[in-house]
Amino acid sequence: MAGDGEGAAAFAAAKAEWLDGSGGLPLLRWWRASGGGELLGRWDAVRAGAVAPALAAVSGACLAMSAMLLAEAVFMAAASLVRRRPERRYSAGPLGAQDGEDEERGLLGYPMVLVQIPMYNEREVYKLSIGAACGLSWPSDRVIVQVLDDSTDPTIKDLVELECKIWAKKGKNVKYEVRNNREGYKAGALKEGMLHAYVQQCDFLAVFDADFQPEPDFLMRTIPYLARNPQIALVQARWEFGNLLTGILGRFCS
Repeated sequence: MAGDGEGAAAFAAAKAEWLDGSGGLPLLRWWRASGGGELLGRWDAVRAGAVAPALAAVSGACLAMSAMLLAEAVFMAAASLVRRRPERRYSAGPLGAQDGEDEERGLLGYPMVLVQIPMYNEREVYKLSIGAACGLSWPSDRVIVQVLDDSTDPTIKDLVELECKIWAKKGKNVKYEVRNNREGYKAGALKEGMLHAYVQQCDFLAVFDADFQPEPDFLMRTIPYLARNPQIALVQARWEFGNLLTGILGRFCS
């Protein structure tokens, strides 16, 4: 009890000196005298044994990622300088009736394409994504738009199905598919979507996420690389944010 009284008195004296403008030195002396020095020593030990190595590891990871970004920038700059573009390396001539060897076949010169759109409670973007897929510049009888709906909200499922029916009435080949589980999530939905019989008639596959809106000429610009070059199995296109500023402001305001 006496020690507590002495400590309180020392603190009061230090506080008074601080208020009088004597500076923080009295408070520092009181803090060390009351056991703060031992606490500081323990913190230094923990910092040296755990915090410092963790910070060093994080710094190393940041340096490695910075080096990767720098290497990518240098590579892309070099590719731009030497004009190493896909159209210079691979044949990507027009398809269908525009191609001389396919004039008699007409629209059959276009390969059959399956467009997959996996969805999960995509209330904000389902109309845009389905509309963009159905608006692709490709013969309507040579493309199948497969909407894979894993939504758990019955209202959203009804809305997505209704949107598919609207486009089907416009002459688009739209397939609305659901399943009774969410095994594998969107990847599982894509895999299960490939099991339908009508998929067997398709030559190529395009996959768009639910919030992706392809340009109308997307297939016209990508499928020729696959059709004309058997050694190519995958074409990955450049993508960009369409409403980045609006999305950030919307999240901030909400």
